[in-house]
Amino acid sequence: MNEDLEKIKKQALADFAEYLSPMKTRTMKSAGLDIIEDKREGASVWDITGKKYIDCQTGSGIMNVGRHNKEIADALKKALDTYDIGVFLLCSKQKADLAKKLEEITPGDLKCTIFGTGGGEANDAAIKIARGYTMKKEIIYTEKAYHGHTGFALSAIGRDAYKEPFEPLMPGFKMVPFGDADAIRKTITKDTAAVILEPIQGEGGINIPPDSYLPEVRKICTENDVLLILDEIQTGFARTGKMFASEHWGVVPDIMTVAKSLGGGIYPISATIFKEEIMDFFIPHPFIHLSTFGGSDLGCIVGLATIEYIQKHNLADHAAKMGERFRKGFDRLVKDFPDLLLEVRQKGLMMGLQYTNQSIGPRLTKKLAERGVIAVYTGNDPSICRFMPPLVITPEEVDFVLNALEDSMKAISKESGIGKND
Repeated sequence: MNEDLEKIKKQALADFAEYLSPMKTRTMKSAGLDIIEDKREGASVWDITGKKYIDCQTGSGIMNVGRHNKEIADALKKALDTYDIGVFLLCSKQKADLAKKLEEITPGDLKCTIFGTGGGEANDAAIKIARGYTMKKEIIYTEKAYHGHTGFALSAIGRDAYKEPFEPLMPGFKMVPFGDADAIRKTITKDTAAVILEPIQGEGGINIPPDSYLPEVRKICTENDVLLILDEIQTGFARTGKMFASEHWGVVPDIMTVAKSLGGGIYPISATIFKEEIMDFFIPHPFIHLSTFGGSDLGCIVGLATIEYIQKHNLADHAAKMGERFRKGFDRLVKDFPDLLLEVRQKGLMMGLQYTNQSIGPRLTKKLAERGVIAVYTGNDPSICRFMPPLVITPEEVDFVLNALEDSMKAISKESGIGKND
């Protein structure tokens, strides 16, 4: 190992601990992930010391088109020859182009867009729009939900640890179990503005609802004049084998939020997309919700290039195929390591492994890192590990991850004296 690079890494970690977050530095080190990212390409990232990793964390789905995608980076470089972020109060062709593209690719009659910079901001906008349009106050959300850490979105997170230090939060939010449509029916009142859901819960542990759930929630919302907000921030843009996860169940929301992978891992941008009739709220209030950097000209150029890349390379189908390859390996591991692995949760390349107890998650995360794979247990439940690799992952890289997982399980079995360890 190059001693100079090791010194640079050590200093960077020390500076991060001193000026940013000592606990993050300590936690990442204990998980074997005290990495200083350097080169990035495809499904891989290299530590500054030269060690290569397959990235199965990807910022929970930021890098759908791959790490440092050259085509997306070139689109930004070309844009910088002419454009800057633009003046947010003025009309913009770049905004118009991306909004029109989003209308084309989103399901059903979703049409109009408000841009932001991140997922929490997109969900804040969705909740504000729902309240403003309906003139009602209540928002129903679900246990283990994750919608971001900003003002309105924080009130809709289904985990108390994120919320308790900042209470009192926004009033009018009611929590129900995820996957239980009847609970939503019973909770709705005459003052309910919207139900906000992730089609598949990501941070909650890759929780996939029953097939009847989203269609039934859609029906309940329609019958009660309640808006349905679907948060597709992690599930969107081909992650699950469809352009949007809601398409698996044929459900069209009134409002959809997207972010993360829309920026191609190159430039931050988010969008809140809604049905045309909801635009009536903005006719008398055209400047009621603004974002200085949301939907910047540069961000919209990158977003459009990202969508075009996903379509051109048919990443939805590729995600489905690579998901099937993962699934065959996961099913074999469930059979071979019943003392460690309980179940597989998966749609396309949105994948979660349920371990048999919470101690296994941190241990396997470290074992995988030692073998060149980044995959992190969830904050809600350390017994669940998320695998969300770039959608450009190759069959050979899928096999590398599966082999690393098998070797890691063998090592833990041997240390614990359980299961298959030969």
